[in-house]
Amino acid sequence: MVAGGSDSTPKLEHKGYNRGLILGLTMAESMLLLVFCLLLVAAALISAERSKRYEVERKLEKAEQQVAVLEKKRAEQAAELVLLQSKVVSGDLSAEDKAVVDKQWRELVLAKETLDNMADQGATPDDLKSLAKVAAVLKGHDVALASAPDEISKLLAGNGGGNGMHDWPPIINLDDAKKNYFQSGSAELTGTFAQLLDGTITDEIASNLNLYGANIVEVIGHTDEQPVSREKSNLDDTLISAISGKLPVSALQPADNVGLGLARAIAVANVLKANPKLKDATILPMSAAQLILPGDTITSGQRGAVESRRRIEIRVRGRAAPVAVINAGAAASVDTQ
Repeated sequence: MVAGGSDSTPKLEHKGYNRGLILGLTMAESMLLLVFCLLLVAAALISAERSKRYEVERKLEKAEQQVAVLEKKRAEQAAELVLLQSKVVSGDLSAEDKAVVDKQWRELVLAKETLDNMADQGATPDDLKSLAKVAAVLKGHDVALASAPDEISKLLAGNGGGNGMHDWPPIINLDDAKKNYFQSGSAELTGTFAQLLDGTITDEIASNLNLYGANIVEVIGHTDEQPVSREKSNLDDTLISAISGKLPVSALQPADNVGLGLARAIAVANVLKANPKLKDATILPMSAAQLILPGDTITSGQRGAVESRRRIEIRVRGRAAPVAVINAGAAASVDTQ
């Protein structure tokens, strides 16, 4: 009887030990695993929403600048109209004012006749607004509206020769002051910055390339004057492999700001090169180190960490002439003969 009682006791204890297990985990461990998975999902959702918010903020900033310009013009025109109305009502118009009123009236009549003629030909006021924007861009690049068709034909034919509309394309400036694009002292991109580069920024670059007939994208890395805390650089051994994608950007170890600016430019250039929208462009990473301040002035010395100076500038331009690629090894063999 004693032996029988001793055999049943371990079986009962074994059954009690197995209660509450899920796939070999206790209930507490299972709940911790579930909470961890939920946190991962939440982090991914937050990152995606943050990227969308940055894109919306960028578009909103441009829209606010345009609205401010239009609001200023509207206020000036409203002030002139109020002043003119007061003079008309009071009858206190000088000979000069009457001449201005007569001139503006004739201009209004002429404008109406012009609009009526355009309407007869199928044009709309919206077409005039679009044409005015085009004329403003052309004027900014010293291209007369009358010669615009010839200039556009040259651009489309690829024979611009470096003259005309694509001389002064806009510079895309991405500073680190608000967005935290890079970790301090590192060339690795944050996830938010990588998504922004692959979306809104790439679209803007592709638009500039098309508008100005350009095929070169320069990515320039700028830093502040905070010293890099690394004694030895490995860039001589790793740069070419990193720009070709054989090594990750994290393998680059710059020992000064010149190298850090170049490493960050390479990180951005690799993201842009991978986007099919820029497949026909040549993307060149460059470093300006800590020399150039925002606003294109040379620094006179500003030690310390300054976030607004840590930035990436992206410029587009055309290649003036085909580049002859020289095989250094072949050239050396010729020289020795």
